[in-house]
Amino acid sequence: MDYTSARLNMVESQVRTNDVTDAGIQEAMRNIHRERFVMPARAALAYADRFVEYAPGRWIMPPRDVAKLLHALRPRPGEPALAIAAPYAAAVMARMGLEVTALEDPEADAHARLALEGEGVSVIAGNLAAPEGRWDLIVTEGALFATPDAWLQALAPDGRLGAVLRRGPVGKAVVYTRAGEAMSAREMFDSLPPWLPGFEPRPAFAF
Repeated sequence: MDYTSARLNMVESQVRTNDVTDAGIQEAMRNIHRERFVMPARAALAYADRFVEYAPGRWIMPPRDVAKLLHALRPRPGEPALAIAAPYAAAVMARMGLEVTALEDPEADAHARLALEGEGVSVIAGNLAAPEGRWDLIVTEGALFATPDAWLQALAPDGRLGAVLRRGPVGKAVVYTRAGEAMSAREMFDSLPPWLPGFEPRPAFAF
């Protein structure tokens, strides 16, 4: 497979055509070897318009979805950013000049480290539900049933958080923005990511 051509076609057919006008996002996605970010047996699917596993039960977003989510978050060079179970988004932000940390759980940590080698991203293993520090930008590539309060509290003033919330088969990409102590939320576009393990709906108790 000609991955160089696949990267160029991906940006032209899946990114630019979906109103992602940020030149930094486009340039980063033209140059990041996306095939490194999926499990080896899935490499041929890396540039397809679909979610692809990067570790067992962990998925990267399709090019269109990750580009639109990052575009909505307005990443700026120099901002500290946290990518939670989102190694490809981490690489894109790092190429755009952000100071990026990737937070992975122990089950996916080794896979993310291998994919992000040489990308200028710090990778740490820990509890995804309780990130430490304060961040201008937080993003995840898996679906959540609800956004953890700890993630919202980890936003710095004027910080933004991008995630897909699912209440059924179709999710909505949502961008949260902190303004002082207030938090606003905007729905952006439909998305269909698999659940991020540990963040799916809990079974309801019934007598």
